[in-house]
Amino acid sequence: MEIEKEVRLGIVGIGNMGSAHAKTVYDGKAEGLRLCAICDVDEKKLSWAAAELPGVKTYLNYKEMLSSGGLDAVLIATPHKLHPVIAIEALEAGLHVLSEKPAGVDIKSVRKLNETANMSDRVFGIMFNQRTNPLFAHLKNMVETGQLGEMKRMVWIITNWYRTQSYYDSGTWRATWSGEGGGVLLNQCPHNLDIWQWIMGMPVSVQASCQYGRYHDIDVEDEAVIYAKYENGASAVFITSTGEYPGTNRLELNGTKGKAVIENGILKWYSMEKDERELCYVLEENTCYEPIKYQEIVPESEGPGHLGILRNFTRAILYGEQLLAPGIEGINALTLSNAAYLSDWLGKEIMLPLDEEEFLKQMKLRQAREINGKGKKAKEMKHEKQKLGVYSDRWNVRW
Repeated sequence: MEIEKEVRLGIVGIGNMGSAHAKTVYDGKAEGLRLCAICDVDEKKLSWAAAELPGVKTYLNYKEMLSSGGLDAVLIATPHKLHPVIAIEALEAGLHVLSEKPAGVDIKSVRKLNETANMSDRVFGIMFNQRTNPLFAHLKNMVETGQLGEMKRMVWIITNWYRTQSYYDSGTWRATWSGEGGGVLLNQCPHNLDIWQWIMGMPVSVQASCQYGRYHDIDVEDEAVIYAKYENGASAVFITSTGEYPGTNRLELNGTKGKAVIENGILKWYSMEKDERELCYVLEENTCYEPIKYQEIVPESEGPGHLGILRNFTRAILYGEQLLAPGIEGINALTLSNAAYLSDWLGKEIMLPLDEEEFLKQMKLRQAREINGKGKKAKEMKHEKQKLGVYSDRWNVRW
């Protein structure tokens, strides 16, 4: 493959995230990446692009953009369920792909995407920008190098995702099984779920409790608690909500040689020289008084975020740099949310890998309920001609 000197990028979907990426690339902040085309089904957004991004080609149909011959790569920032659909077509068209999170709505479609990516020689990345956060990177290194000993438990309370009813009312596709494919777990938390598995690895089972529309007039979950088990006996607890204000963002990892806590931009590390598992059986006292060494890690910045992923993706194409967030890893965070939903829907612990067909069956039941006008947002959906159905047609058929 000939090495390109410049990567010509097209963006599919210029909503909140897509337009932000478009401006970043257009302004030349991602070296070696040039914005050449954008696509959206909303003509008003294309008008915005014509005014704000002069010289960039615009398309109403993403298929036309993919086959235009003027691109090397595409960034996908459409509704969630379209991510794997468009990504597969882009890869088959010989384009490099960077997808916004989540990788998709269900594991089956994302697995098909990964199979396509594995058969391709194209670069496939996902916008897991939290991997550029130096605190998470430092914590991952601590786990991998054994500085915390053998892992015992992870607890992440991530409830600072507060959203108002106005937020959910801003689009009929929001907070619906047919449009977004879920609530807080699939919309707000893919980054957190990715960081969980990036640092801790994948568990062997998941059990969850979700509350649907507890704080808002929606049908999907706005609160969830996940309990997961690992092969070595370690556990993970993940608590999230969009209905708590003020919220909390506290990640704690506990191992046999100490613990680490990330909160308020600081990593607090409590470490022991001796392993607790050894001390437990040699100490004659009823408890432990082993000296604890305390350290604080405060990074100079929060990291490059989205721009870091864009730059890394570009260098991976031009120079073969290793991806920080390979696209095929997007299935892991999605597996955690899919398993959490299925666990709550069936009222039982879900062993991984989960039953993909059973998940799709249960999801379709909830989508059918919405389309039949039985959901909390049914009135709103009917007003736009069959709820998400029209929105879905608009993207799937017109695109």
